[in-house]
Amino acid sequence: MKGLFSAVVASAITGVFAAPSPIEQGPVTAAPVVERAAAATCSTAVTLNGNPFSGRSFYANKEFSKEVETAAAAMTDTSLQAAASKVASVGTFLWMDTRARISVLEDNLKDVPCGTIGMYVIYDLPGRDCAAKASNGELAVGDIATYKSEYIDPIVAIFKKYPNTAIALVIEPDSLPNLVTNSDKQACKDSASGYREGVAYAFKSLNLPNIAMYVDAGHGGWLGWNDNLKPGAKELADVYKKAGSPKQVRGYATNVAGWNAWDLSPGEFSKATDAQWNKAQNEKQYVALFSPALKSAGMPSQAIVDTGRNAVTGLRKEWGDWCNVNGAGFGVRPSSTTGDTNTDAFVWVKPGGESDGTSDTGATRYDSYCGKDDAFKPAPEAGTWNQAYFEMLVKNAKPAF
Repeated sequence: MKGLFSAVVASAITGVFAAPSPIEQGPVTAAPVVERAAAATCSTAVTLNGNPFSGRSFYANKEFSKEVETAAAAMTDTSLQAAASKVASVGTFLWMDTRARISVLEDNLKDVPCGTIGMYVIYDLPGRDCAAKASNGELAVGDIATYKSEYIDPIVAIFKKYPNTAIALVIEPDSLPNLVTNSDKQACKDSASGYREGVAYAFKSLNLPNIAMYVDAGHGGWLGWNDNLKPGAKELADVYKKAGSPKQVRGYATNVAGWNAWDLSPGEFSKATDAQWNKAQNEKQYVALFSPALKSAGMPSQAIVDTGRNAVTGLRKEWGDWCNVNGAGFGVRPSSTTGDTNTDAFVWVKPGGESDGTSDTGATRYDSYCGKDDAFKPAPEAGTWNQAYFEMLVKNAKPAF
């Protein structure tokens, strides 16, 4: 996944996901590691109020764990293999990025132990990824009926079978932020009404007592620009209200599949000529700016921040270089100890090792950002495993495994 954004300021800016440093990111205390089926399912229904991650372990989904275990088994360096194996037990979000992917949802939900939270990404809007190419979706622009009946509704039906399980959702990465900053692109113009209707339908349909929802809000290098903060907050809040202000919408997600530091100071791009128009030079600053704007717009404003691959800073040439950044490492482990009242948790949303997009210039879904000098090459299609990239993430992890 990715996204393009432009600062509506004196100089035109384009970009997407940014990169965080691990040590500067905050506490390195990880949530308890969860062994699957280590505890019985809760005997009573779960009702999520407040921070849904607090006091809970983060579930390590089977799909990512299997990928990691296979990758570790293929390594010949025993010390690297040992470190890589530990990644399999890190709680990571599972992406529901196609209708076919729903087939693995229940198998990754039924074993979530009591006292643990299962985490999933809702990501299949019609005309998905309107500002780029690498993660274009399966549903055509305007096919909102299929999105509702064949994607959201089946997911809801499965979740309703597990009222005793705590669930956290990230709703539609890139979608609403693209409507704020890429409204000049025809593909985004065409997708706009479907995005808004689809996200509102997801909010309303997934509004179950045991679910906490966070809608994607880009990151500090995207909606963090001075002139993007209020329009961004309004876009999210308008859709939230369109859905009837569902109680289980907790707030927003930042830095999904991104690279921005949590608390690096000065910020990675603070010396850029356009830095005067963006006070959100790290994700902590972005949250401090965006949460009040979102609250003023009439929407819950708690954040979760993706720290999955943000261990190394200074790798990208520009804010917007989002694709398979070369030299990256796994960041701070998932934890509800953030040291920030606006931030519920550090989470791993992007499964580290799965490609952001292909570097094959002849591919239909090739995006030029995946061919930039600071992008890792070769790289396969988005979502496909990249063994060499995974090994790099392990080697550069901070804290180390």
